[in-house]
Amino acid sequence: MILRQATALVLRDFRLEAGLSQEQLARQSGIDRTYISGVERGVRNITLDSLETIVLALGVSQSEFVETLHNHLKMVKAVD
Repeated sequence: MILRQATALVLRDFRLEAGLSQEQLARQSGIDRTYISGVERGVRNITLDSLETIVLALGVSQSEFVETLHNHLKMVKAVD
């Protein structure tokens, strides 16, 4: 569950940094807005294919996303 929540937070942060609403991201990625909302709330279990599509629509490289996710998980682990 920690990985799902961390992924949700990192995706939301990148979306907000890009200045996009969920609706705008949905249009750019071709993924339904309600799916993106569920992913960002941590209630949808995102597939790797959908994750890649969203990350690319955000203009973020896969390696940058994974590195940011890794750093977020390290911070969470340090707090535990």
